[in-house]
Amino acid sequence: MALRIEDYALIGDTQTAALVGRDGSLDWLCMPRFDSHACFAALLGGPEHGRWRIAPAGPVTSTARRYRERTLILETDFRTDGGAVRLIDAMPPRDHSPDLVRIVEGLEGEVAMDLELIVRFDYGSIVPWVRTIDGVWRAIGGPDALSLRAPVELHGVDLTTRASFTVRAGQRVPFLLVWHPSHESPHWIDPEQAIEDTARWWEEWCGHCRYDGEWRELVLRSMITLKALTFGPTGGIVAAPTTSLPERIGGVRNWDYRYCWLRDATFTLYAFLVGGYTEEAVAWRNWLLRTVAGDPADIQIMYGAAGERRLTEHVLPWLPGYEGSAPVRIGNAASRQLQLDVYGEIMDAMHLALDSGVEPDSAAWALERTLIEHLEQIWSEPDEGIWEVRGPRRHFTHSKVMAWVAFDRAIKIAERFGEKAPLDRWREARARIHDQVCRQGFNTSRGVFTQYYGSTDLDASLLMLPLVGFLPADDPRMRATVAAIERDLLRDGLLLRYPAQEKTREVDGLPPGEGAFLACTFWLADNYALQGRLDDARRTFERVAGLANDVGLLSEEYDTGAKRLVGNFPQAFSHVSLVNAARNLCDGRGGPAKDRQARARE
Repeated sequence: MALRIEDYALIGDTQTAALVGRDGSLDWLCMPRFDSHACFAALLGGPEHGRWRIAPAGPVTSTARRYRERTLILETDFRTDGGAVRLIDAMPPRDHSPDLVRIVEGLEGEVAMDLELIVRFDYGSIVPWVRTIDGVWRAIGGPDALSLRAPVELHGVDLTTRASFTVRAGQRVPFLLVWHPSHESPHWIDPEQAIEDTARWWEEWCGHCRYDGEWRELVLRSMITLKALTFGPTGGIVAAPTTSLPERIGGVRNWDYRYCWLRDATFTLYAFLVGGYTEEAVAWRNWLLRTVAGDPADIQIMYGAAGERRLTEHVLPWLPGYEGSAPVRIGNAASRQLQLDVYGEIMDAMHLALDSGVEPDSAAWALERTLIEHLEQIWSEPDEGIWEVRGPRRHFTHSKVMAWVAFDRAIKIAERFGEKAPLDRWREARARIHDQVCRQGFNTSRGVFTQYYGSTDLDASLLMLPLVGFLPADDPRMRATVAAIERDLLRDGLLLRYPAQEKTREVDGLPPGEGAFLACTFWLADNYALQGRLDDARRTFERVAGLANDVGLLSEEYDTGAKRLVGNFPQAFSHVSLVNAARNLCDGRGGPAKDRQARARE
């Protein structure tokens, strides 16, 4: 039976990542980068599609796991009748090629251990050629190769590599798995030294975090997770390290999130900046300049980690999907959608970067001005919106609000830094959008803002209106909208994105069925804080934060009926919303959300 999503933990080297189950099984890994073909895909297809498990051979009486403090080094303790062992998992920040280090440490007594290694390249479809050369185990399949150094005797059985060994108290048995191009030899590192180096790297990075408020450990774990989802060589930030983990078990809402959404990246950038990590902000700005270079009409909502544009969506029919949730998809067709909100998110991030001390850049302003000039031509068009609907385009209220944000932040940057810009024209566009949203996005019969012009339905994205400074949180229209969202979208203290079940297909063209959206619930806590409802804000925040698994990780959504995490994991959008909401609540006055709102009204 498959492990629950919350039974996994993340390790990574800021270029790719792996998921390790609490049973010692590494079930998901793409090498050499996040969106490469998987070599371990048991998560989506079962053990026969690739996994690496190291665990006690006999019954386990208890399991406990944790991250080593202020690192991404995972430690899992297994206790058996004969003793106890610790499995240490890490991916060292790389010099050359991706490395996976696993060390078995004897804690008490004597424990018999089993190793099972099944490599299947190209998402479980390619059985590699396996052989041993000079004591090194090697698996080759097309352009990819994995080499393993292990101090135990390995043998092959039914296309699976196995080993049995015993660990006694005080012993440490290291394993090193290296990816390399199949036409090259592997580059070896020392596993023990790699663990020390990895700990030092993460501890140094964590030492720069400025957050010192309540929930510090949870916030810092989220910041580490966000850093792990940053593609180090380019500064791009992926939404999640996985593809096709379902939004509902057995459902079809299974998407590839191993790409850099402009929206998710800007939210993440906001968390980094208010946490004091300006280096990540500069790297992301440079990634953006390179990625969207060219005709602004060709801007996409997402790109590959190095800025790739062609993200063609495919279905992998040989994989049954997580707990039978098919189809399994790689690539993402939403990359070709029109989503007006990304213009606002880009400009908001650029504005915040400058506010946080990042130096102005003439190339950045040239790009921003070009984007705004293009937005002048298209802001009045319908789009697919923040939720990437695969139904008809509509005039989504949130999209128009974020178009307003784009003009607003562009005006503020030009005014503050003396940049050349057609300010009168931009101010006119800003006012026109604001007026249109207040007239057409507001349903007078219900007395609330609605999902799209002419609709009567709500949408959790409307909670962003006060967070970006479009309206004050205590505006009667916003108070009424928040109250209606509470009535219509709350389920067991968590928010749905929009009305569930019967109306879902009408909106996004897909069958109904998804979990509550965790980021949206954090936005509700932000709104409560801005309205002065601090008890409600704290209760809501702690409800969502309490869904993090035992090592502090959140997925995209939560199934309130099955009481389990669903969706891709771990999810940047959820963790960045946790960080920002914690900051908003830590001083009891709305924190950075209030500051952001004030800056927008300056």
